[in-house]
Amino acid sequence: MSARAALDLSVYLVTDPALCGARGVVDVVARAVDGGVRVVQLRDKHAEASALLDQLDAVARVIDGRATLLVNDRLDVALAARAEGLRVDGVHLGQGDAAVVVARDRLGADAVVGLTANSEAHLATVARMPRGTVDYLGVGVIRPTATKPDHPPALGVDGFARFAAQAELPCVAIGGIGLADLAPLREAGAAGVAVVSAICAADDPREAAETFAVEWAARETEAAR
Repeated sequence: MSARAALDLSVYLVTDPALCGARGVVDVVARAVDGGVRVVQLRDKHAEASALLDQLDAVARVIDGRATLLVNDRLDVALAARAEGLRVDGVHLGQGDAAVVVARDRLGADAVVGLTANSEAHLATVARMPRGTVDYLGVGVIRPTATKPDHPPALGVDGFARFAAQAELPCVAIGGIGLADLAPLREAGAAGVAVVSAICAADDPREAAETFAVEWAARETEAAR
């Protein structure tokens, strides 16, 4: 099964080395995946390519195919990792990152390509791309968050709902999300929630991830009734 076919966006972890602290990113990822995280996006804005590649190697090993593994921004690192035989499923790109069409072309049809989006202009840009270029949109921020100090104005749940209603792709909510947000975001059309501090800074990342996974599954069951 390809990474795209197996993609489950429900509980999505974006790593933060500072919030992971002395435990380190690899340990937090291992515990979070044990708890039910389905997508891991390795994000380190300050790491050089070689250091990020080493970290990606270690993260891929602890995930061991149990969750989708994406690299934030660095298409070059994702390609280098694949050249070394690492199981890296794709990339998540921001509006200012490497061209999404280029990423799809270089990574191939089976890779996962995500894109940050939060405005009608972003939706219009995606609409002009060949169908299948992007797999999902990371939409936010939902609430102000210190993990992304340069974030755009917060959408809130209502703003997210309006955006998701216009989008043809699955939308993952991100930015200041807590457990209490899962129900309203699920009702607003979210395909999943992306969290940073709620798992990276948790005393027990496994327990935190499991709580999110159980709550999301409960809301999904309710929506199916």
